[in-house]
Amino acid sequence: MTAPARPSATGAPAYSQCFRREPESAARARQMVRAVLDTWHLPHTTTDAMLITSELVSNAIDYARGPSIRLTVTRTEDHRVRIAVVDKSHAEPVLRAVPPSEERGRGLAVVDALAEQWGVDALPWGKRVWAECALWAEGVQ
Repeated sequence: MTAPARPSATGAPAYSQCFRREPESAARARQMVRAVLDTWHLPHTTTDAMLITSELVSNAIDYARGPSIRLTVTRTEDHRVRIAVVDKSHAEPVLRAVPPSEERGRGLAVVDALAEQWGVDALPWGKRVWAECALWAEGVQ
């Protein structure tokens, strides 16, 4: 069982939760992101955030080491959200062209297309892969 999402103590509004490194965690991670965006009154235009979450979590599930990953959702500005996944692998994800005949391998291309920016932070025990997207409250653009 995973611990409930909890607010961050870093100053910026954030929620963080650990998930098992298993396929079912992608759906749980999307649920967490939706709940956080609803809490912040940013329920509109969540489609991009949900897709980004799916891809980052799925990549960590497929390629990381260890039994768990950590998802963090941070509100970096009024209508900007950073979604980050921390895992225990030092191998950085690679954005690559995938032939149409391949069934997999487009996750980072999806993140690159949807996020305003994304990146990788090296950590002593692994890495943090993050993506930022703008989310608008109803009637605000």
